[in-house]
Amino acid sequence: MNNFEITTPTTIVFGKDQLTRISQLLKTQAVDGKVIVLYGGGSIEKSGFLDKLKTELADLDLHFFKGIEANPEFTTLMKAVEYIREHQIGYMLAVGGGSVIDGAKFISGAVNYGGDPWDVLTQVPGSVFTSAVPFGCILTIPATGSESNSGAVISRSELKEKRTMGGPLFFPKFALLDPTFVATLPKRQIANGVIDAYTHTMEQYLTFTGENLLQERYAEGILSTLIEIGEKVLENPADYELAANLMWCANQALNGVLRCGVTTDWATHMIGHELTALHGIDHAQSLAIIAPRLYEVKFESKKAKLTQYGQRVWNLEGSDDQVARKAIAKTEEFFHKLSVKTRISEYTSDYQDTARIIHDRFVQRGWLGLGEKKDLTPKEAEYIVNQAI
Repeated sequence: MNNFEITTPTTIVFGKDQLTRISQLLKTQAVDGKVIVLYGGGSIEKSGFLDKLKTELADLDLHFFKGIEANPEFTTLMKAVEYIREHQIGYMLAVGGGSVIDGAKFISGAVNYGGDPWDVLTQVPGSVFTSAVPFGCILTIPATGSESNSGAVISRSELKEKRTMGGPLFFPKFALLDPTFVATLPKRQIANGVIDAYTHTMEQYLTFTGENLLQERYAEGILSTLIEIGEKVLENPADYELAANLMWCANQALNGVLRCGVTTDWATHMIGHELTALHGIDHAQSLAIIAPRLYEVKFESKKAKLTQYGQRVWNLEGSDDQVARKAIAKTEEFFHKLSVKTRISEYTSDYQDTARIIHDRFVQRGWLGLGEKKDLTPKEAEYIVNQAI
């Protein structure tokens, strides 16, 4: 088991009818009562939730910033940064899915940063955020776990780039998780949430065998639960117990606990981010495209864990080779059952240069060895993408 250190400072408020807690939570944290509400495309307006929120927070000085995209855009977030600076707002409330919460993390660091905030995403040496505006969040889409971790992914369309950031400054102070939101979501978002949580777990699990026995069983429990409920919650999102289990699985998949003492992968994510940046493919869809092909290309390296995964999660039998290959097939079949396609050509016809572009970007960034063994080369990434077409 590897050495590790973990801090999980986010207060989780989980369950139905928890909106009445929001005023108390904000009053104890927003000292001057001035709060900006950050949200996305307006679904909380149409559903009436924003009006309910305004009623609950009527005695606070509320400001509103609408329009944070599904892949939060640097230029949009910088408009929020300027607004917060101009109005001297000291607390933020992010209402939405992982993208809005990711955006809040970037905004929180950028407000008091004197340089170009894009620096933190390109990792210019010495150019990092050193302070952050505090924020809480209300989760409306279970998927990324961003509501209780410190990482974020930010896009910049004019550069066709998607980059990551994070650190201990960027944990939400609190996260309100109400599973009844799931009933309001389109099926595409629910399916994406299941796959996102599933792949987050796999990135921390499908590496080596026997590193941390508890974390392995914990990961297998999340995976098995998602398999059990995935299709059911897609068909019946108003079922509270199904929705609650999905929301909690998504949170547990990336709240930091699974990575304790283990070596993690994340190569699927790094390649998948490029598909989103280049073609606008949903994040979870990009993971469903890349993961099976990456497991095939890195088969020998991952065979022992693929075998364990196949035996424990899918109850497969046979030789190690047979179980490992069946496990990959069962994973892709699971994605298909959620109506998520697993080929690039099923999302775009403009894929001829995709693999080469990703190869060149990885070389330019110095990403010469990804994965748990740091041995997935740009050439292999190019091959994986070509296999995924």
